Amino acid sequence: MEYKKELQRMIAEFRTLYLSSVSIDCVIFGFHDGQLKVLLLRWKGTNDWCLPGGRIRHEENMDDAAHRSLRERTGLSEIFLQQFHTFGDVERYKNWSKQETLTKLGLPEEASREIVNRDVSVGYYALVEFADATPTPDFFTDECRWWDIDQIPLLLFDHNEMISLALKTLRRQLSYQPIGYKLLPDKFTMPDLQQLYETILGQSLDRRNFQKRMLGYGVLERLDERKTGGAHKAPYLYRFDKEKYEKALADESLFVG
Repeated sequence: MEYKKELQRMIAEFRTLYLSSVSIDCVIFGFHDGQLKVLLLRWKGTNDWCLPGGRIRHEENMDDAAHRSLRERTGLSEIFLQQFHTFGDVERYKNWSKQETLTKLGLPEEASREIVNRDVSVGYYALVEFADATPTPDFFTDECRWWDIDQIPLLLFDHNEMISLALKTLRRQLSYQPIGYKLLPDKFTMPDLQQLYETILGQSLDRRNFQKRMLGYGVLERLDERKTGGAHKAPYLYRFDKEKYEKALADESLFVG
């Protein structure tokens, strides 16, 4: 009974508070200790998985809606989040049975055209330290958890394609923008930063070329201290210059080339 009441409330809010036919889907990449994962949701009473997402309120900017959706699923805020593509193919709702969805979620037939009909979806991707996140399912899902990037199952709709394109975009971003702030400890070594890049790219990088490129960006500050507990020639510690880092994110031309 409580579920039905909450469902009726949500349907009423959907009709009055949110834009119709436009949705947001978030590819949330999680990095930790050399692992790259993606956050997925499992729909109630099913083994069907999909990306987290949401709707845009009438008086809400689209980027703000994406940040809100990310906070609701991870508990994190003030992280890098970027729009990467708009998905609007007629056949994008594959691997999905509309009638089966209505039955399992308990949606009334009259609400189906509004809530589970075809949308144009704006894709965003984020990169977070997944050890800091608190995966939280929404009203329509039973589970929210991380999946290894190489073990993602067949997802609903066109969400597998979304992940592939988001990862391709993220990897391309590494060539012109810095990545690492809030993904590494406040103080880190150059090998730590290189491991992050190698994990995202899925390949090894030359140590000398990598260090030369990272220092050339001008966003790293080398500290007068070395990593403790290692070999005699332990690597120096670095940290991001937050002001220069944010300037670099705002000015892509600094990193083109």
